[in-house]
Amino acid sequence: MPLTTVPPPMPPEAGFFLGLMVGVIATLLIQLYGRRKAARAEGSAAIDTQRAVELLSQENERQNDRTLRLQERLAVLERIATDPATHTAREIDALR
Repeated sequence: MPLTTVPPPMPPEAGFFLGLMVGVIATLLIQLYGRRKAARAEGSAAIDTQRAVELLSQENERQNDRTLRLQERLAVLERIATDPATHTAREIDALR
């Protein structure tokens, strides 16, 4: 039966440096992941901002159109309220 030899144990300094290297590599990978995630978040925030500006511009146009229509209606109501009744009656009869 052959005798097996057991390798000598690793010196403590080698274990320390191996652990140190694994820790440094893990830290660098975590930082890389965080930077990439932050860069993606900034990119999507820019897209979200553009979309929000587009939506607000569309809403602004709708509100401006609505305001113009309301001003026109108000002008008609003011004209009806300030015109003499006979003039308004004649206009209504002319429309029939």
